[in-house]
Amino acid sequence: MTSSTSHRFAAVDLGASSGRVMLADLSDGLTLTEAHRFPNGPVRVAGRLYWDVLGLYREILAGLREAGPVSSIGIDSWAVDYALLDESGRMLGNPVHYRDDRTAGVPERVAAEVGAEALYDVNGLQVLPFNTLYQLLADRLDGAATMLLIPDLIGYWLTGEIGAEVTNASTTGLLDVRTRSWALPLVKQLGLPSGILPPLRQPGDEAGGLRPDVAAEIGWSAPVMAVGSHDTASAVAAVPATGPAFAYISCGTWSLAGVELPEPVLTPESRAANFTNEAGIDGTVRYLRNVMGLWLLQECLRAWPGADLGELLAAAAKEPAFAAVVNPDEPVFLPPGDMPGRIAAECRRTGQRPPASPAGYVRCVLESLAIGHRRAVRQAMELSGRDVEVVHLVGGGSRNELLCQFTADACGLPVVAGPAEATTFGNVLVQARSAGLVSGLGEMRALVAETQPLRRYEPSGDLRAWDEAASRLF
Repeated sequence: MTSSTSHRFAAVDLGASSGRVMLADLSDGLTLTEAHRFPNGPVRVAGRLYWDVLGLYREILAGLREAGPVSSIGIDSWAVDYALLDESGRMLGNPVHYRDDRTAGVPERVAAEVGAEALYDVNGLQVLPFNTLYQLLADRLDGAATMLLIPDLIGYWLTGEIGAEVTNASTTGLLDVRTRSWALPLVKQLGLPSGILPPLRQPGDEAGGLRPDVAAEIGWSAPVMAVGSHDTASAVAAVPATGPAFAYISCGTWSLAGVELPEPVLTPESRAANFTNEAGIDGTVRYLRNVMGLWLLQECLRAWPGADLGELLAAAAKEPAFAAVVNPDEPVFLPPGDMPGRIAAECRRTGQRPPASPAGYVRCVLESLAIGHRRAVRQAMELSGRDVEVVHLVGGGSRNELLCQFTADACGLPVVAGPAEATTFGNVLVQARSAGLVSGLGEMRALVAETQPLRRYEPSGDLRAWDEAASRLF
C-alpha cells in the first residue's frame, strides 16, 4: 500500500433510484468526491418488475475505473432483493424488484403455517410483503445453488468469492436474531433449501481481492471489504450522535426510524407494532420500523413532468397546515404509479378533501411523513425503554428543510439534520477501521460530527395540532 492510496477508499452505494461510486479521503479529515453517478430503476417485462443488475455492474466498473487506485472497496445497497446462481456460479435470472406483487398472499400463508409469534421470536422482523423469505417462497428455485443479496452479488462478480454480509442477511427473515446465524430449523420448516444460504461475513471482513480480469478492466487492484452492506446499517453507523439518547431516521426513498440497542426487543407488543430488529455494526441492533419515505414525493414528481421541486417546497410552506394527511404506510402507496391519484383517493376514503394543487399535495406528503416519523420514534422509545433527547435525520431527506422542521415539530424533539451522505460515510469508515485509521463506533461518529456540516431544527408550533392530525390516521 502506497501513501497515495492508504487513506483513500471507494464506496459503491446503490439506491433504489440511483447508484454511485464515491471516493473518500481520510488523509486530512473526511472528504467525499463523487466518481460516478448513474440511474437505477425497475424494468417491467411481461408483467414482472426486475432490476437491471447487469447494467448496474457495468456502471460500477466505470465508476471504479474513474475513482482510481484505493486502499479498498466497500459495497452497500437496499435490502431483501437477491439473485440465484447455479452450481457453476452463473445467474439464473435478473433479480426481481421488491415492489413486484409476486408475494401477494405469501405472508399470510407463512403466518398460518409457522405462526406469526413463532416467526418473530426467531427473526425479529416486521412483516413486509417483500421480505426475502416471502420472495423465495414465491420464486422458482429449480437449479439454484446459491442465493446472493445484491451487494454480495456485486462482490462475487468482483472477487469470485461467495458470502453473505450479516447486516443485510438480517433483513431476509432467515437469520436468527439472537445468534446472528442462519435459522436452519426455520429454513427447513419453510421448505426452503438451506444449501443456497452462503457463509456469513461480518462488517470489516475481507471479502476477497479483485479478479484478474476485473483488475485489468479498471486498471488497478484492491481488496473488497465487507461493510454494513444494508445501506441503513451503514447510515446508522455514521449518525453523528454524541451519546446514547438518540433516535435516527435514515430518510430517502424509505424512512427507517428507530433507536440503536444492544439487544433485540421480541415482546408481543413489539411484534404487534410491526417493529424490526436488524443487525447493526459491532453487534448492535437497529430497532426500527419502515415508513414509506420520500417515495411518495418522488412518484408525485414523476406525475408532474417539468415541476420544480424547489418552487413546490416554497409554495407548500405557505399552504394551510393539516388540510389533509394520509397514512404513508398504506399498502396502496407501495407500487409505482399515479401517486397523486392514490393520495386523493385515500383522502376521500378517510373523509378528507384532497389537495387542490401540486403544492397542496407536497404539503400533505411532508406532513404525513412527519406524522409517520413521530409515530415510529415514539413507539421505538416506548417499546424499547430507550430515552431519546434528539432525533438524527440522515440521508437525502436531510436536505429537505420543510420535512426536517415538520419532523421536529411533530416529535416535539430537536432534529439534527445531516449528513446527507451518511450511508457512504458509514461504508468508508468501516473500511478505514479495518485499515487501522479509526477505532470503534464512537470515534467513527465523532469524526462525522467534527467534519460534516449539520443543521439543528428546534421544535416549534403547537404539538396539539400534530396530535389532532395524527388522530385522523391512528
